[in-house]
Amino acid sequence: MGLPLSFEFFPPKTPEGAEKLRLVRQQLYAAKPEFCSVTYGAGGSTQQGTFDTVSAIQAEGVAAASHFSCIGATQASVREQLATLKAMGVKRLVALRGDLPSGYGMGGEFHYASDLVAFIRAETGDDFHIEVAAYPEVHPQAKSPDADLQAYATKVRAGANSAITQYFYNSDAYFRFVDDAHKLGADVPVVPGIMPITSSTQLMRFSDASGAEIPRWIRLRLQAFGDDTASIKAFGLDVVTDLCDQLRNGGVPALHFYTMNQSAATLAVLARLGL
Repeated sequence: MGLPLSFEFFPPKTPEGAEKLRLVRQQLYAAKPEFCSVTYGAGGSTQQGTFDTVSAIQAEGVAAASHFSCIGATQASVREQLATLKAMGVKRLVALRGDLPSGYGMGGEFHYASDLVAFIRAETGDDFHIEVAAYPEVHPQAKSPDADLQAYATKVRAGANSAITQYFYNSDAYFRFVDDAHKLGADVPVVPGIMPITSSTQLMRFSDASGAEIPRWIRLRLQAFGDDTASIKAFGLDVVTDLCDQLRNGGVPALHFYTMNQSAATLAVLARLGL
């Protein structure tokens, strides 16, 4: 039996982007994903694009999960969005606090993702499978590793069914996180988020922003390749396939790929894993 897979997309900004993403999805559906998730911009800025993309995926016969962030939201606005998603046939949500738009104070009726999870559960019972985010290398805004773990456990206790992690390249961080979470009684499945490596500048930029660590040996190799994209992609494929192998051997429940709206790198990893 193969490992369950899921893919993440972001809402395209142009009609050309939407058409390109449609082709990318068709290529990735060959891997029979359990679901595909769609991200949500800071402060809900992409809400319409998110829901449009979710709707397109559902129409293609694949389960779609909508990201759902609560910064700046009110109970009334969340209630309305939940009704919209339910009417679309969506069964899975990725509940997040969400990024603060720049210059934005902590307004709104929800301050933490755990508040959102508890509200969704209270409002909709078991209508939705709720995913939350997990940070094996600690959330960049956490006061301490222990505070971050406690915040994660609070989300699980609020009613999360499972978690998807921020991407990482050090499998030990993942396994340690899962063990520590279990000790706190947070024992829902934790699915590792996988980021294929196709560009070193993009990866460095994302990682600086998200707090994901690029091990020094990977960083130095990528820098040494300079603009040699073929070498970067070949090296990235080796690194990410090896990481997925370690995770698979360690018994992870599934793999979630951050596709960046591209199919080639993810399909290359899956082919090499025999998935």
